[in-house]
Amino acid sequence: MKISYKKLWVMLIQREITKVQLRADVGISAGTMSKLNKGEDVALSVLLRICDYLNCDIGDICEAVRTVGKTTLATAFARTLDMKYNRVQFTPDVLPSDIMGFSMYNAKSGEFEYREGSAFCNLFLADEINRTSPKTQSALLEIMEEKHVTVDAVTRELPQPFTVMATQNPVGSSGTQMLPESQLDRFMVRLSMGYPSHEAAVQILKGQEFVPMDSVERIVTRGEL
Repeated sequence: MKISYKKLWVMLIQREITKVQLRADVGISAGTMSKLNKGEDVALSVLLRICDYLNCDIGDICEAVRTVGKTTLATAFARTLDMKYNRVQFTPDVLPSDIMGFSMYNAKSGEFEYREGSAFCNLFLADEINRTSPKTQSALLEIMEEKHVTVDAVTRELPQPFTVMATQNPVGSSGTQMLPESQLDRFMVRLSMGYPSHEAAVQILKGQEFVPMDSVERIVTRGEL
């Protein structure tokens, strides 16, 4: 089981409240906001302050969901191949600039400077990819096919080797949508994880003290790929 804050992000969009505004009004630290974005556990007091701010119940902003280990599998893959990887939790408010990067004006130099997006890595993990907007989906097409990004008419190559792994939830789940055929064609392999049996789920819960990532060893370096 893991905590999900998708209800919170949907509520913010419906009420036209940005994450920056939420953080400022509620007094959420940068570290805690990062945990919320990544779907990690945060203090109950923080959730209660958010509920008080939004005038809602705690069940309206978060829920416990059963997982099957898709993200863990992708993380293990990156470790075994000695890849630098970035993980993005896709939500409706993820922008193309979050992935591809953007230009920011530097007042000291008087020039615009390019800031790399999360795609600048060896393994890009798009977690729950079918929850983001079509605009962001379109931005991924160039990355997956051409292995570079184009921002402000300037094309920049991504680190090599570069590959994209993605997870998605069943279509029909809250907030999901069908991926375009043009994007599905860019994936080489598609696996359906399914849900564990009752007996397997019990064993998973009993073994939660064991952290599987600690036992993952590198089998090849980036230079050997």
